[in-house]
Amino acid sequence: MIQALQLILSLSFLVVIHELGHFTFARLFKVRVEKFYMFFNPSFSLFRAKKVGGKWCFRFFSPNVPSSAIEVKDELTGEVKKDEKGKTVYRPMTEQELQSLPEDDWRRYPDNTEWGIGWVPFGGYCAIAGMVDETKSATDLPSEPQPWEFRSKNVWQRLCIISGGILVNFIAALILFGQVLFWWGDDTLPLRNIDSGLYYSELLQAEGFRQQDKIISIDGKEPQTLSEVVQWLIIEGKQDVLVERVTEAADAEVASIDTVALTMSSDLGNRYLAFQNDFDQREREKSRKDPTYVKSRFVLIGEYFPFVIDSVMPGSSAEAGGLNKGDRIMRVGEQPTGCYYEVQAALREHVCDSVKIEVSRDAESNETGLTVFVNDQGKIGCAVLSPLAFYTLEHRDYGFWESIPEGIAFGWKMLKNYVKQFRLIFSKEGAQSLGGFGAMGSMFPKIWDWQSFWFMTAFISLILAFMNFLPIPALDGGYILFLLVEILTGKQPSDKFLEIANNIGFALLLGLLILANGNDVLKYFF
Repeated sequence: MIQALQLILSLSFLVVIHELGHFTFARLFKVRVEKFYMFFNPSFSLFRAKKVGGKWCFRFFSPNVPSSAIEVKDELTGEVKKDEKGKTVYRPMTEQELQSLPEDDWRRYPDNTEWGIGWVPFGGYCAIAGMVDETKSATDLPSEPQPWEFRSKNVWQRLCIISGGILVNFIAALILFGQVLFWWGDDTLPLRNIDSGLYYSELLQAEGFRQQDKIISIDGKEPQTLSEVVQWLIIEGKQDVLVERVTEAADAEVASIDTVALTMSSDLGNRYLAFQNDFDQREREKSRKDPTYVKSRFVLIGEYFPFVIDSVMPGSSAEAGGLNKGDRIMRVGEQPTGCYYEVQAALREHVCDSVKIEVSRDAESNETGLTVFVNDQGKIGCAVLSPLAFYTLEHRDYGFWESIPEGIAFGWKMLKNYVKQFRLIFSKEGAQSLGGFGAMGSMFPKIWDWQSFWFMTAFISLILAFMNFLPIPALDGGYILFLLVEILTGKQPSDKFLEIANNIGFALLLGLLILANGNDVLKYFF
């Protein structure tokens, strides 16, 4: 529930500022904005507000206000006119017709925007007069463009109005990243500080890595953090890796340190997605069989840190087996376990069973006769020291003015990385990994943390800016594409063409939405 609440709050904030971008430029160029809504409001609204007769009027849980357009009738027959598809043709009310409405009729004041909150908690909209969008079709527009309509403005003004939402989302992301740095600073764990080497999953071991290899360079460049390693290998597809490897010689007392060159597979990114999908599927199957099962997280690469007990739960199997705070598990059954991840994997192989373990105690003696019972979750009832207990974090604080360029640089870097990652979507593995609202919600922590909330909000704002920039009809990028074509050709697309293009684009977006959220549903239930 906390994750869902954070997602709803984050998206609501981002949708509102996105639409405010459109609204601001529209009002700047004296275009009427008929409605501004957070969430959608078919038939009725949870809340509506508008300035009527110089005073603000408010309505709660009320039906929507009828349109200020009037059906066009044939002068001879008096029948309502229809277009070629049989849809009714409308015209705007004349000033005389507007003034004849009752004083408290909201339609009498078309220059004033109606603000509201809908009852469908998904997105929101800004209904700009004279624009074919998700709120109106071409037949809903009056036959002749009006001076206060979007379509009557020059192409550069229309381009600014359409680009306003993207621009605001992008700028908001950069500001939020800067503010996160200003308030909380930046904590990083440099790769050079992980002196014990790295842990590699089965996938990377198949690529030639060995446990505790230290990465020297990737394509001739030294990575600074683990996230940079993942970015270069999985997202950017870099292949040439140089590692430092400690080799234990059987007949030598001193181990040798060698430099080893590795070449990654060209399709490592797709193989990673497939491997993760299979891992997640196995974990979901275990969870379905046992509702109390806590799913494990797939770790591609991590710090090679020891499994050192921080505390033992009273009455637990660990306490009964004689484990103490400070013990380091060195062996589970017959399997040597040098790091935390190896202990985790070894314990999962002995669920609902007892197993002998060997621990290093006080760095001087080993205890080999300990026996613990592993529960159905692969746990023995103890808390473990985190990697940060063994490695030195580097913290940096930022002043207000210093945080601004740093936030811009960080946001731009995040955007470039996301764009590079986007290529993986166009594969079978990428399509299966695509997630919807469930996946977005899972990015937030399960406990409320303002630093994480604002960081994720900034990241989602970047995603919204990029996705809306894509040249797909029904998205802002589709409108921008048509406006650029108009600038080059000097010809404005017809309202009918825009309506058809929007319908096609909306169908594509709906299909993408179904695919992404369908993946979430399948992952949850199957």
